[in-house]
Amino acid sequence: MTARFNPLTIDLPITESIPQVRQLLSTHNTLILSTPPGAGKSTIVPLALLDEPWLQGRKIVMLEPRRLAASSIAHRMASLLGEKVGETVGYRVRFENQTSARTRIEVVTEGILTRMLHHDNALEDVGIVIFDEFHERRLHTDLSMVLCRESQSVLRPDLRLLIMSATLDTDQLATLLQTPVVESQGRMYPVDIIHTEEPDIRQLSQECARAAIRAFREKQGDILVFLPGEAEIRTCEQLLLANPTGAAIHPLYGQLSLAEQHAAIQPNRHGQRKIVLATSIAETSLTIEGIAVVVDCGYTRTVVFDPPSGLSRLKTIRISRDAADQRAGRAGRLGPGTCYRLWTKATEQRLAAYRTPEIGEADLTSLLLDTAQWGIQDLRQLNWLTPPPATAVAQAHDLLNKLGALDNRKITPHGKAVHALPCHPRIAHMLLEGKRLGMASLATDIAALLEERDPLGREAGTDITSRVEALRRYRAGNKPGKRLENIEKIARSYRKLLGTKEDNGIATSFSIGLLLAYAYPERIAKARNDGKGTYQLANGKRAIVPPGDDLAHEPWLAIALLDARDGLGKVFLAAAVNPAELSPFVQASERIAWDSQKGNIVASNDRRIGSITLESSPLPTPDEATVIDVLCDVIRSEGEQLLTFTEATEQWQNRVSSLRHWQPEAGWPDVSTENLLHHLEQWLTPYLQGIRKAEELKKLDLLNMLTRSLSYEQQQALGRLAPTHLEVPSGSAVKLRYSSTGASPVLAVRLQEVFGLLDTPRINDGRTPVVLHLLSPGFKPVQVTKDLNSFWQTTYFEVRKELKRRYPKHAWPDDPLNAEAVRGAIRRNK
Repeated sequence: MTARFNPLTIDLPITESIPQVRQLLSTHNTLILSTPPGAGKSTIVPLALLDEPWLQGRKIVMLEPRRLAASSIAHRMASLLGEKVGETVGYRVRFENQTSARTRIEVVTEGILTRMLHHDNALEDVGIVIFDEFHERRLHTDLSMVLCRESQSVLRPDLRLLIMSATLDTDQLATLLQTPVVESQGRMYPVDIIHTEEPDIRQLSQECARAAIRAFREKQGDILVFLPGEAEIRTCEQLLLANPTGAAIHPLYGQLSLAEQHAAIQPNRHGQRKIVLATSIAETSLTIEGIAVVVDCGYTRTVVFDPPSGLSRLKTIRISRDAADQRAGRAGRLGPGTCYRLWTKATEQRLAAYRTPEIGEADLTSLLLDTAQWGIQDLRQLNWLTPPPATAVAQAHDLLNKLGALDNRKITPHGKAVHALPCHPRIAHMLLEGKRLGMASLATDIAALLEERDPLGREAGTDITSRVEALRRYRAGNKPGKRLENIEKIARSYRKLLGTKEDNGIATSFSIGLLLAYAYPERIAKARNDGKGTYQLANGKRAIVPPGDDLAHEPWLAIALLDARDGLGKVFLAAAVNPAELSPFVQASERIAWDSQKGNIVASNDRRIGSITLESSPLPTPDEATVIDVLCDVIRSEGEQLLTFTEATEQWQNRVSSLRHWQPEAGWPDVSTENLLHHLEQWLTPYLQGIRKAEELKKLDLLNMLTRSLSYEQQQALGRLAPTHLEVPSGSAVKLRYSSTGASPVLAVRLQEVFGLLDTPRINDGRTPVVLHLLSPGFKPVQVTKDLNSFWQTTYFEVRKELKRRYPKHAWPDDPLNAEAVRGAIRRNK
């Protein structure tokens, strides 16, 4: 440690916990540090660990979720050392490296740490990895954590991991990691919480502007306003500018340049009070000078992946309670503060305690490629804090296979090249294909445009070609634009990586469309020619281009951006594509499918792009096993409509189900319709040979098939224990009706046919009495009983008295137990 600075001399709450942190890290390789907001952990802890013996001259790497936080914290630490960034303390974010050979503390963003781990699995020159603001549970944070723990367990048991957060479920995490916890109490100033009425979510900008004006009038100090995203921030900014307060208004969100973001967090040069309008970027890590008041809208915008569509969409959601505490804490860092919460106390009670880890709702394509590069083929091998969802993993596998990055779960040489580029695998694949096709410069322009916010906005239409033209005009010096400046910076970085020069010439729409097709092969789309601008996508979905849009009449599109709604999606960004250039995406295949409208199997030789059929010819002899598989699939989904479950079949099912209830130890099978449809291979598939049509399925004798699915012994036992009919004293064989629940079966019989029958009949080896539905001669129920003897003794005489007048031709003896049972009316001698 340099003699010019001792971090323990700084009057910050975290300094009280530094001795305990040092002591525990000397004996443990993992530690959790929980501190309140504003304790100074991000700045002081790395500096305080620089001279620890276990570090042995190695680097300290601290992971920050956001690039602004990484830059700000590095500058703050460097200033405490009296140095410039890039000496003892440096930072690395995507496309920017402020480190040197002297750097011993590197503050990095998430993707940077992952790439460091891939470059050197053991992190040989790193002594400790600090995970700052771990509570945010970003996708790359979880990935970096699991890879660091893997390295710890196999290669580097001496590698330290320090997990830091201001709001964290430390008990749960400590149990998962089996590690000690240091709790720093801090010295937070009190924050007065003021709740308001619930705002209309559609009016958040207006409500926040009103609350900010109120706060400006009622309180002292600068104001930090939390809004969901850039659109709300810009609207709120215009409202505040139209109602001048004398405050300086500063937007703060991720798409701004670092210079603009730094301007928002620094004190105003002219001494004006500030109103900072920020997204969740301002919740943690950043110290925004002068903030004494927070206005919290209570919402955040997050990216949610939709596996069925393969699309990620922005969703505005309620914040969790820990996020609300983080936000309120911004007002109490420098002195007593105030937080205006735009929701009621009742709503606050319903907030989730902690935010959902991003791994549970994110696109996992990059994560899967990262782990494949690490050599892991099955994500279940890793000890995740939160396991990734199987559906999203399967979606990522499918995409990486389509991109040629994986083959049988192993990374391919092309996959390694894709992984080497600092972007999403889709974009990396497009860049590499663009270079192969001699369109590298165009690919870098498209990549930069796709990664940044649309520079022209929705009013410019859906054609991305106009954005490429705008970028090239800007670059040629003919058009200004701050958004284009950021986009060009990214494009320039990509050109450097690919070793290509800028190109400001005219780019054809077809060239742009072809490159988009390489990035989004499942979104190649063919017009349905319905006059409505509807397109069929290769992934089976449909989407619509707005009427009047330049692309609405193009026969083929490559779509970069559309929404994830069910049914008919809306296209936001696309380009026309020449179908003659789509041969790399065309696959010849045999298609065997069920036509639900015609009700039959269709078999063809197809040339297709995903779900889009280009050419089709009949397949005369389809593979029988495949046909049966298709039939099984359709029967599972439409079984009760395609198969004829007669009353006799249903009664057979009920008989077996009853024995399953009555004799659970006997091993009677589950023959419920749901289970039968789920296990068709066990009883139906042998009878599907040659079946092609719905009417052929309906003719199948299910009762015979199901009976044969039982062993001979079971068939015999079924007939004996649960007979279909019982013979009554009249000589009639009367049908029994069984239920699927195991209730006693019903014997509906005319009363005259059971004269002389003393006791209720029993089945199931005498263990189960039937329920007698005793009927009048007109087959109307007159009594339901399980105790026939009691009926003869009591109720019979009441029934006899009532029915004898209505049915005088039928027998109504005084002594039914000794009377002859008869089937019909009494025969009288003439």
